[in-house]
Amino acid sequence: MSNGFTIDHPDAEHGEQLMADALGVSDRDAMDGILRQLVRASVSGQKPDAVNLSFMISMVKSIKPRDSVEAMLVAQMVSVHVMAMRCVHHLANADDVARQDSAARALGRLARTFPAQMEALNRYRNNGEPAITVQNVSVGDGGKAIVGNVTQHVGRDRSGQGLS
Repeated sequence: MSNGFTIDHPDAEHGEQLMADALGVSDRDAMDGILRQLVRASVSGQKPDAVNLSFMISMVKSIKPRDSVEAMLVAQMVSVHVMAMRCVHHLANADDVARQDSAARALGRLARTFPAQMEALNRYRNNGEPAITVQNVSVGDGGKAIVGNVTQHVGRDRSGQGLS
């Protein structure tokens, strides 16, 4: 089609709705946009790679974006992962030091980007609130518990030596 892809489903309208739901978007224009971007990101050589695109859509679906902002961020995350794995391939197959360095630098940048994107998604999903970790704490009779972040500093005597 003119947008570079078709959705293969016996009922075209239902197929589009299923794809929109999988991508976490609410309308056809948003679905077309995200899909077009994923198609371009899936390119291997000069052509879109259907297997790679299926993987990317599957990953977006499994992360379950809840709105268009999440859909865009998740599409970026999936694309960054795919690019990072391409860099791994290039690094493994590099014939000279220059290509190894180039692939290693790109891989390093992409590898740092992915966790930052995960953190951004988690912050967005939690409305900017930090994630809360609940742990089981048991305090016996007469004991005391502190709830919250605790920072402990080592005491120093006048000579600058740590106290025990």
